Amino acid sequence: LGKEVVEFEENFARYCGVEHCIGVANGTDALSIALSSLELGDDAEVIVPGNTYVATCLGVVHNNYKLVLCDCDSNTYQISLDDLRRKITKKTRAIIVVHLYGMMSNMDDVCDICRDNNIVLLEDAAQAHGAEWKGKKAGSFGKISCFSFYPGKNLGAYGDGGAICTDDEELDKKIRMIRNNGSVVKYKHDVIGRNSR
Repeated sequence: LGKEVVEFEENFARYCGVEHCIGVANGTDALSIALSSLELGDDAEVIVPGNTYVATCLGVVHNNYKLVLCDCDSNTYQISLDDLRRKITKKTRAIIVVHLYGMMSNMDDVCDICRDNNIVLLEDAAQAHGAEWKGKKAGSFGKISCFSFYPGKNLGAYGDGGAICTDDEELDKKIRMIRNNGSVVKYKHDVIGRNSR
């Protein structure tokens, strides 16, 4: 949480075209913390494409939400929009779209589906740093987006690292508390957090 992290957060937020970037320990924490900050409810279902790394699924399960896997489009390996529409129920609270191999899902249709069904959109952009959909960067479409800086990623760190991006000021504050043991002021813990600095 030093000045280098703050400088990176500011620069990465600007690069992605969002208001806030919160650095965390790794991409798995980014997904878990992002979902935790939303408080989707005890019976929430979260749709995730089956063609993803296990960390996307772990973020859902660690928050005790029901994981609903969705097929992928055989031409793009991105989320299948047809199967996505079929998987939505009354309990669907969020969709995590996963941008893979530096390519993005059809964000026009994904955003329309989320808006029409009052579903929160999250982006797992761990493999899509700098990717664009119609001139707009990965990580700038969802309510929250998550990045990994594992050394093998498009933008790798010397070790593990991750980030959460959002335009929501309240979520920014909450996520910053969660990543730092629920605290903004030393020894004052307002929420249940974790050590993800």
